[in-house]
Amino acid sequence: MKPIIGAANAWTCTVLSIFGIIILSVIGGLYRSGHEEFGGSTSDPDDGKAVAGTVFTAVIIYAVFLVFCGCQGLLHVRENRRGAIAL
Repeated sequence: MKPIIGAANAWTCTVLSIFGIIILSVIGGLYRSGHEEFGGSTSDPDDGKAVAGTVFTAVIIYAVFLVFCGCQGLLHVRENRRGAIAL
């Protein structure tokens, strides 16, 4: 198989996806638990669990990006081991 995206883009997307998953998981967990900082004022959403569900949906999307871009990066590593000439 040949990679679809470049090596730099693949590894950048992989790293950003890891950070996105971590940060959004923490935010989603805080909304789900009803933490005071995220659900304590009158202008914040009433249903923190619905917001947490939306945030966890974004985590799933980032996980798909992580798998795709990680595989693309590994394809580049495998291609470089075989002595392919990069243009």
